[in-house]
Amino acid sequence: MKKYSSIEMLSQLIQFDTTSSKSNMQLIDFVEDYLKSFGISSTIIRDKHEEKANLLATFGPADVKGIMLSGHTDVVPVLGQNWETEPFTMTKKDGRLYGRGTCDMKGFIACVLAKIPDFVKADLKEPLHLAFSYDEETGCTGVHSLVDVVNDMSIKPRACIVGEPTSMKVVNSHKGIRHLLTKVYGLENHSSTDRGVNAVSYAAQIVNFLDELQEEFRKRPLLIEGFDPPYATIHVGRMAGGHVQNITPNYCEVEWDYRPIPGTDEDEIYNRYYEFIEGTIIPKMREKSAEFGDVKTDYLAKVPCLFPETGADAETLVKHLAEQNSTTVVSYGTEAGIFHQKGGVPAVVCGPGSILQAHKANEFVEISQLEACDKFLDRLLDVVKK
Repeated sequence: MKKYSSIEMLSQLIQFDTTSSKSNMQLIDFVEDYLKSFGISSTIIRDKHEEKANLLATFGPADVKGIMLSGHTDVVPVLGQNWETEPFTMTKKDGRLYGRGTCDMKGFIACVLAKIPDFVKADLKEPLHLAFSYDEETGCTGVHSLVDVVNDMSIKPRACIVGEPTSMKVVNSHKGIRHLLTKVYGLENHSSTDRGVNAVSYAAQIVNFLDELQEEFRKRPLLIEGFDPPYATIHVGRMAGGHVQNITPNYCEVEWDYRPIPGTDEDEIYNRYYEFIEGTIIPKMREKSAEFGDVKTDYLAKVPCLFPETGADAETLVKHLAEQNSTTVVSYGTEAGIFHQKGGVPAVVCGPGSILQAHKANEFVEISQLEACDKFLDRLLDVVKK
């Protein structure tokens, strides 16, 4: 198998359109074959439709814990964005590499894969575990089956490095994510009669409540330093209901999320929302109709907070690899909280690229960031080899 530089490997990975709504199997097959060429076998953990998969690969001695390198293979859509370059063909320009996923987060995966020949040639004193997941961008839903396999390991990794874009800074804590779908059921009627139960109107009242709740959190005293913004955020991303102007809509849905801060009551926002639905919205709907009017809420995803473990082995290791003496926190969620809380593997986030470039048209990663990640992995090699 050809030896790739991290830039060459990233160019290969960008060619796979692994938008979350599509399959990631071509990329997974490429990685599996690449690892196999170096004598590394992979465990492929498919979704129930056999269209997507996680990949877990381990090499090195089997009787010690080792270190896990983790990344997600899916990317967000490009639909509706004004790209100046072809998003699934990497373009090099002015010290930057453009393409969907260059920053979030195929850059880290590319650096890891490009370093495989060096890792394989070394006499390792502890193993490396590669964990590449699907559907991170839709609420970290795909990684759970991978973590289940990690849970069954007789000897778990001592640290998990999640390579999300942090500009190679060491992140030891992040907010959680609660992704919800509120479904409002009303009663259709001719708009002139005022006898219907208007699902859109009641959904709008729910959105207004969430906005007011956000304003309350925005004004609360600062509890924990470092987060930007320094409060739990509540965001309504989508609202849809009704068909035509003169029919009272009998259904409307609101898709929203909130992001709690570690160490606070992560259920407060949902509990306040639930009290409003049960105590205000449904009674008002039932005043219009004793038979019709209801609100149902589904959790689409729950991403746990990542809690800091200051001075712990995983944090100390990553600070050494990044050659930094401090840590920071971020407001976005990652799979690190799942590896830590569900998998029992201490996790730290550190990877190339800036989150400010993620999810945008003309996404890019600075070449200097890949070079910094390459050096990070060189230092990891020094740690794990005899």
